[in-house]
Order: sequence, then C-alpha cells, then structure tokens
Amino acid sequence: MPNSIAVFCGSREGASPAYMESARALGRELAVRGITLVYGGSRLGLMGAVADAVLEHGGQAIGVLPHFMQAREIAHPGLTELIMVESMHERKAKMSELAEGFITLPGGSGTMEEYFEIFTWAQLGLHTKPIGVLNAAGYYDPLIALFDRMTGEGFVTVQHRQMMLTAEEPAALLDQMQAYRAPEPPQILTKERT
Repeated sequence: MPNSIAVFCGSREGASPAYMESARALGRELAVRGITLVYGGSRLGLMGAVADAVLEHGGQAIGVLPHFMQAREIAHPGLTELIMVESMHERKAKMSELAEGFITLPGGSGTMEEYFEIFTWAQLGLHTKPIGVLNAAGYYDPLIALFDRMTGEGFVTVQHRQMMLTAEEPAALLDQMQAYRAPEPPQILTKERT
C-alpha cells in the first residue's frame, strides 16, 4: 500500500453534495490507513474537505502551493506541512515526488490536466505508481467511457487502459491500488534510416 497519495480535485464544491461526501470519506480512509495526503494546499472546495477529514481523523496532510496562490489567501491553515513553490509546474513535480500513488476526485480542467499528465507519465514508464479515479456519483462515467473508446479505437493499449483504476468508494479504490502491479515499460522501436 502506498504510504502517501496525491489527490487531484476541485477547489470548488461542485453541484452535488455527493462530491463533498466523497472527499471527506477519502480523507477519513487515508487517515485510518495511515496514508499521508499530498495535495494542492488549498482550504477551499473538495481540496479543503479532503484535507480537513484527514486532519480531523489524526492523519498527515502535506500541501504544495505556488506563492501566487498564497497571496489569494487560499492556503489551508492547519496542514502538517505546507510547501511553497514558484509555479504550477513545480507544484506537480513536487506532488509527484512526494506521492507513492494518485487519486482523482471530481474537479475541472486543472484536475483533468493533472490526471492526464500523471497517467501519460505512467504510459511512458516514467513511474510505476497506482493511479485511481474516485467516481463519486458517476461523475467520471464519461471519462471512463472515453478511455474505453480510445482503447477500442487503438489509441490506448488494453494494458494501459488497465492502469485506470476506478471505484465509487474510497476503501474499494485503495484496495485496488494496494494490489496494483504496473505494466512493463513500453519498448521504443526505432527504424534505421538508410
């Protein structure tokens, strides 16, 4: 089981109360299992909810926040540790360095960008960490369908499609992540030019 998990999610609550409930449930489960939360450092939305739940249940929460966001007073005040970085690129790199796995909760374009980058790194063999999608209230049904379509159309291999771990409940997702075995890194084939 990973000792630390980076969580990508929205800085807003979203339209359904199920999203906040899912964030809190994930935070509780991480704390109960002794898994450190690594996340974007905000006190707002789903980000704040997952961190609050981790801390309320005696867990550890590490935030990674760019300086320009601290100026907007969104930093969570009660974290175990808050790491300040210069840019969004540094934020993702630091979160990846600290985390032994990744979970995506509902969110918007920033959440998707984080998810797809970390997934792409895994496809390229740059890391072998488990990547989970917590499909709260069916939020990610369209994304799961898109991955199935990309696989069916030959843009994602079946092996890589299996890297997308999904569940509706945190415990089930964390169990999948514990059992995860990364696929063999891709073989890069080159063709000699004559």
